[in-house]
Amino acid sequence: QVQLVESGGGLVQAGGSLRLSCAASGRTISSYVMGWFRQAPGKEREFVATISWGGGRADYADSVKGRFTISRDNAKNTVFLQMNSLKPEDTAVYFCAAGPLYGTNRVGYDYWGQGTQVTVSS
Repeated sequence: QVQLVESGGGLVQAGGSLRLSCAASGRTISSYVMGWFRQAPGKEREFVATISWGGGRADYADSVKGRFTISRDNAKNTVFLQMNSLKPEDTAVYFCAAGPLYGTNRVGYDYWGQGTQVTVSS
């Protein structure tokens, strides 16, 4: 079992930046692909970014490409999402997830955090 706890969300103006963190416990995250997903009110949970076990490969949703960066520190059992040039449409609850296989589909992730709210004002 892996427990995931997100932090770093908040209220920011459009064009601003936030850095989300996801702290894991229970097992080392080096055995897992890590991902970030988000869910806006009334919408499906959607893929944001994913990073491979050692961090050598990452993929992003087209909507965040060039603005968001996912990274991981396996020694600290933590994953990060650096979000720059934020837009009002980035407003959502952001979830950290861990899974055994590399992919962008949420069904491939077995463990989920409770989420952290990101609100971007215009």
